[in-house]
Amino acid sequence: MIRPVIRPLRVLLAACLLALVPGCTSAEPDPLVVLGPWTGAEGEAFEAALQRLDDGTGRTYTYEGTRSLRETLVSQLEAGTPPDVAVLNSIGELTEYARRDKLKPLAERTAERAYPPWAPSLLVDGRRRTYWVPLKVDLKSLVWSEEGASSDDPTWCVGLASQATSGWPGTDWIEDILLHQAGPARYTEWATSRLSWRDPDVVRAWTTWAELLAGRSGAPVERSLTTSYEGTSGPAGPRGLLDSPGFECTHEHQSAFIRYVYAGDDIRVEPSARFLEGRAEYRDAFEVAGDMAAVFSDDPAAQELVERLSSPAGRERWRAEADPAVRPLFPNTTGLPPTEPANATEQEIDALLNSTARTLCFDASDVMPPELRDAFHRAVLEFFRDPAKKHLASLLQQLETVRAQVDEESDDTRSFRPPEDICARPGG
Repeated sequence: MIRPVIRPLRVLLAACLLALVPGCTSAEPDPLVVLGPWTGAEGEAFEAALQRLDDGTGRTYTYEGTRSLRETLVSQLEAGTPPDVAVLNSIGELTEYARRDKLKPLAERTAERAYPPWAPSLLVDGRRRTYWVPLKVDLKSLVWSEEGASSDDPTWCVGLASQATSGWPGTDWIEDILLHQAGPARYTEWATSRLSWRDPDVVRAWTTWAELLAGRSGAPVERSLTTSYEGTSGPAGPRGLLDSPGFECTHEHQSAFIRYVYAGDDIRVEPSARFLEGRAEYRDAFEVAGDMAAVFSDDPAAQELVERLSSPAGRERWRAEADPAVRPLFPNTTGLPPTEPANATEQEIDALLNSTARTLCFDASDVMPPELRDAFHRAVLEFFRDPAKKHLASLLQQLETVRAQVDEESDDTRSFRPPEDICARPGG
């Protein structure tokens, strides 16, 4: 069972140190705490792999899985009780913690596995440092459709609800469109806050999305705004948007992780590029995401834990524990041998990620500072409800204002620069 985010073990340890509990001894070190985003079957698989790690020292590990990862981590940092290791999917958040000296640079052996675009280096006090390493990755530039459905005139499924992070499925659309229309270099400028939100390339990405989804109003719009990206629930869990009542659609733009919803269904997957009115030279560019491990503790064992989790043996152990429908994806990188796909869909995704792709670009909103990312999410929801040009101009001006404010507030007297190399060839 995944542990909740309350820490009785640490309270007990404190009592032991104060000799308040008879029979306590400091001979047994406190378990290392790993905070991560996986719950349910995903969390259970990761925890099982974690418990199978053996470093020969007798150290034990506690996994805390939560869907409210940012809120939980911020609360723990404010209380002075951070986890030893945290796994986050946001480069923007990780950069913020590194700038505030909350993260520890990775040990050299682990840093060698911190391949771009998932783990770009940061300039800190005049030195290039690596602060996180990817444990698993996802491919985002994908379209799912019913077998036999015509792609000449697709009708699109859209579900934008995701609790506190509602709107991100729409940001994925805009990011993917901009990548394929303007190219990786322009995409990088925008994602790293070096391009105005009012730039014509950015405006075109938003308007293209509206054109692709043209003709929506009333009930269909509200249904998309209030329906989860996983679709409606059925007896066996989420149905997926393609199979959800009320959605008369043939195609869905969604990340590779949605494959668990369609496991066993007659669903095909293909690259998104040809649907996005992009340029031919950018067809082999793909947007990706990932879950990265970072060290928050001074305990050397935390560094050792991340080294083992990111090793070939560690990831194989994790993959062996996972249900085939939710097995993690890994890039084919030097020193990390490829794994055998579980089924035809996973084989197709693996081939796109490791063979077809010529350029991989990290999810733009997850590169942005959290304040700007959250504003992007909200703007997408507002634009989906009202895609008028005048409304779009207002929304983009608001986002440009947030960008300028965040840049000013993050200006540091120290020698610190956020990552800029968020696009890379497969394997770095």
